[in-house]
Amino acid sequence: MALVLTIAPAVPALAEDPPAPPAVSASESPPATPGDGTGETGGQETPAATPAPATPLPKLEAGLAADDDGARVIVELAAPAEAAPVAGEARQLPDAEVVLEPADTSFIVVEGTGESLAKLAEDPRVLSIRRDRTYSSTSLESLSSAGSLATSLQVIGADKAHAAGTKGQGQTIAIIDTGIDAAHPDFGGKVVEQVCFSATDEGAQSLCPNGQTSDPGSADAKTPACVHEGVNLCDHGTHVAGIAHAVAPDADIVAIQVFSRLNDCDDEGGVCLTAFESTILLALEHVAKLKEGGRNVAAVNLSLGGGLYEGACDAEPELAAMKGRIDDLRAKGVAVVAAAGNEGVPGAGAPGCFSGPVTVGATGDDDSVAPWSNHGSVLDLFAPGLEIDSAVPGGGHQVYSGTSMSTPFVTGALALVAQKTPGTPDAMAEQLEKAGRPITYGEVTTPRLDLNAALAGGTPGPPVTQNPPAPEDPPSGSDDPNEDPSEEPSEEPSPEPSSGPSPSATPSDPVPTPVPLPTVTITVTVTVPPTPSTAAPAVCTRGKSTRTLSAAQWAVEVTRGKGKITDATLGCYLGLVTKASKVFAEVTPASTLGGAYRVLKPAKKTAKAKLESELLAAWLNWANGGVNFTAKITEKTTLKTVLTSVEKARLKGASPAASTSMLKQQVNARRTA
Repeated sequence: MALVLTIAPAVPALAEDPPAPPAVSASESPPATPGDGTGETGGQETPAATPAPATPLPKLEAGLAADDDGARVIVELAAPAEAAPVAGEARQLPDAEVVLEPADTSFIVVEGTGESLAKLAEDPRVLSIRRDRTYSSTSLESLSSAGSLATSLQVIGADKAHAAGTKGQGQTIAIIDTGIDAAHPDFGGKVVEQVCFSATDEGAQSLCPNGQTSDPGSADAKTPACVHEGVNLCDHGTHVAGIAHAVAPDADIVAIQVFSRLNDCDDEGGVCLTAFESTILLALEHVAKLKEGGRNVAAVNLSLGGGLYEGACDAEPELAAMKGRIDDLRAKGVAVVAAAGNEGVPGAGAPGCFSGPVTVGATGDDDSVAPWSNHGSVLDLFAPGLEIDSAVPGGGHQVYSGTSMSTPFVTGALALVAQKTPGTPDAMAEQLEKAGRPITYGEVTTPRLDLNAALAGGTPGPPVTQNPPAPEDPPSGSDDPNEDPSEEPSEEPSPEPSSGPSPSATPSDPVPTPVPLPTVTITVTVTVPPTPSTAAPAVCTRGKSTRTLSAAQWAVEVTRGKGKITDATLGCYLGLVTKASKVFAEVTPASTLGGAYRVLKPAKKTAKAKLESELLAAWLNWANGGVNFTAKITEKTTLKTVLTSVEKARLKGASPAASTSMLKQQVNARRTA
C-alpha cells in the first residue's frame, strides 16, 4: 500500500490569506509592517522539587496499530549497532517484512500489519515506528519556450558577481532530487560525485542505474526506468542542478537520486515519481559523511516537499528524524535550502517548514510573487521561479516554473557567499536576507534574493508592495445552494487523469501557463496519460467558492460528465486534501476521482463509511473555498479544531456518530463561507 504525500500534521495548519497576486507597485518608502519571519519557540519551566516523571511519547504512530492491510514504516533505533538484531526480530514476526536495512544508519524500513508493528514497538531498542512518507518535487511545467535563465541571473545580480570574480570556486553544492545527466554540456564536467537511494516494493520501482535500492556510483537520469513512452520523467534534477550551476559555475556538484517510479498513480495506471522519507534521510546522511570526509559542501538543495504547515513545524514528532538530520548538517557548516511549495497558501511543506533551512518562494523577473507560490512568514527568501529555462537530460533545455526552480538560485548564491565571506549557515543566510529587495504582501515582508548586493555590500532595492486581488467565485457544483440532488450516479466513475500533459522536449503551445511536472498527489502530479493533451490546466490552489456541497453533491462532481467542476480542478483539490489530511493520505485512499467517489458514496453504509464520506466532503469544501479553517462551527470550535478531533478519532479506529452528524449538518450544509 503506497503512502503518498502524507506529511501533514494531525492539526492541518493553513491560514486563509489569499494568494499573492502578480500585480506589483514599486515604492521608495520602506514597508510598513514587515513579517516577523519567526518560527516556533519554547521556554523551559522551572522544575518542581520532586517532578513527576514525564510521560513518554507513544512509540507507534497513531493509526498504525489499527492498520490490518499493512504499512511501510521507518523503525528508528537507539544506535546503528541495533539495526541487525532488530531486523532479525522483525523477520520473525508474522505479516512483517524488512524491506530496507541500510548500512551504518540507525533505522530500518519494515512493511507489516498493525499487530506485528505493535509487537515490534515493544522492543526497548526501538525508539519509534512511523510511516515512511513520500515527498514530491515542487515544479510546474510550462508549455512556453519563452524562458530565460540569463535574465533571472541578472535580476539577482549573479552576472555582476561573476564579473567580479566570484563564481563559487572551492565550494560544492549537493542536489537531492531525481538524478542528473552529468554529461550535459552545460555542466562542463563539474559533476564530481553521484549516488542513488531509491525505494522498491509497494509498487515502487528503483530508479538507480543498477536497479537496486542504492547505487554508490551513479545518479544517472537517463536510466531506462526514467523513461516512459519517450518522456524522461527524471528531468527535474538536471533542471534544478542547471540553475544552481548557472549561479555558481565554478562550484562542484554532488548529485543524489532519491526518487522511485510508481506505475499505478491513478485510476488508469498513470506513471509518476515519488521520494520516500527513508531515501531522503539516507541522502542527508550521505552529505554529512561527505562533509566529514573533507569535501567542502556549502549547501544542499531540496526542491521537494510534502504536507502543509502555516508556521515552523519543528515540534512535529513525525518529522523529528528529518529535522535531526538537517540540524546535523547545519551544525557541520552545510546550509540547507528548501522549496516552499506551489499551493499558493501562506505556509510551506516539509522540509521547508523547519526553522533551520532557508525556505524559498517564487517570483517573476518583475518581482511579482507567483500566484501559485506558497508565501508568508515561514519563508526566508524569494527568488526567480517563473519560466526558467535550464538543462534537461539528453543535452537539451526546457522551461519550467515552480519553487523548485527558485530554490537552486539560493543554493548557488550560498556557494558564492561561502567563497567570499565564509561563515555559519545562519550567518550566510542572514547576509542574503538583509541584502534582498523587500517584497510586502498583506502584513508580511519577504526579501527577494539580490546576490550582488549581498556580496558587494550594496543597498537593497526599493521595496515592492502587492495588494490582494478581489475574490472570484468559480463554478460551483450546484446553482441552488439548497439543492441536494436526488439523482446520484449508479455506476462508478471512470475519471480521466487530471494532471495535464507530460513533459515535452518541443512544446507546441506558446501560452506561458504552468502545468504540473513530476510529482505525486501534492501540488503537482507527473502522471503520463496515454494521449498527452496540449491544454494547460490552471495552477493548483484552493478555490474561492462561497458555497459548500453535501457528500452526495461531491459524489456527483467527481463522476466524469456529471458535475460542473472540471476533472483538473478536482484533481487539484484531492491533491490538497491528501496533503493536509492524515486520514485520506494514510488510512483511506482518496487521491483519485474513482477513489474519492468510493469514499463519498460508499457501497456499505457502515459508521466508518458514513464518517469518512462526510469528512472527505468537508475537506473538499475547504479545498473549494466554501469554508475556511477559521470558520466557527459551534460557539467554541472552528473547522480546524473539528477536523483535528474527527481525524484523531478515526486514526484510533473510532467512528462516532456525533462527529458524522456535526460534519454533515454544520460543515457541509453551511452553504456560505
